[in-house]
Amino acid sequence: MVLSSQFSVRRWWFLLFALCSWPFAAKAQTGLRLQLVSEQSAIVPGKPFTVGLYLEHDRGWHTYWRFPGIVGVPTQMKWDLPEGWKAGPLVYPEPERTLMFQIKAQGFDRDVMLRTEITPPANLKIGDQVTLTGKASWMCCGKSCHPGAMDLSLTLPVAETAEWNSKWRKLLDEERARAERTSDAWTAAASEKGEVITLVLKPASAEARVSKNQREAGQIIVFTEDGWFDTDKPQTIQRHDDGSLTITLLKADTYLGDSPPQTLRAILRNDEGWVQDASWRCLQIAPPIER
Repeated sequence: MVLSSQFSVRRWWFLLFALCSWPFAAKAQTGLRLQLVSEQSAIVPGKPFTVGLYLEHDRGWHTYWRFPGIVGVPTQMKWDLPEGWKAGPLVYPEPERTLMFQIKAQGFDRDVMLRTEITPPANLKIGDQVTLTGKASWMCCGKSCHPGAMDLSLTLPVAETAEWNSKWRKLLDEERARAERTSDAWTAAASEKGEVITLVLKPASAEARVSKNQREAGQIIVFTEDGWFDTDKPQTIQRHDDGSLTITLLKADTYLGDSPPQTLRAILRNDEGWVQDASWRCLQIAPPIER
């Protein structure tokens, strides 16, 4: 793996800056509060349920998405569950563009709810209480960066039935609605020449909602799911008369995979929407890369 001098300076500067902040993270105001919450009031034996990791950011602070981009560390959750319990992966809502100083990254400035599906064993005793524990880890950045880790817990009764917690269910439903989606309304093709990646999106049905003009198309942001293209380098978007889009991306200075990817794994955020009569904003694509 070869690192360019530009990447080396930016990446290692960021890591050094973050590590220097580490001894003070426990005492300093890190701009972040975390808590574990449950979508329902009780645990029903054998029935999966959703637990949320709620992150509240102070103004001017941000954390990172599951793939941060050129800088950053994603928020993670390592569970320590009782025997017989299972935890699914940590699910993130749609990414946002955030800035670490002037470097564009993929994360969250807003308060955000991450979520995990927990499956309890079927042999739990009605009337007992169960405490779920785990350790959250994160990087929270503002004018400085603070890595952090915290033990979190959530205690719930075991019951034959459970009611929804209206507050947390509402927030979780809002985050589910923000999830990225695939769609047959659009086709995607990707090609690569040297350091340039060209992505072409074409409407495939009347269901596709095309951008009204070049200005609207220019607001679309392309997020990487694996780091093959650089989140900090310019993205150019050209709208054509038929509603199709040609997007030019630049390869990252380095890639942490074992070999170049065969597909372009990306999420395209369009705040105006991708399909007619639908509010979701993030289109997930993975077209083969033609080389």
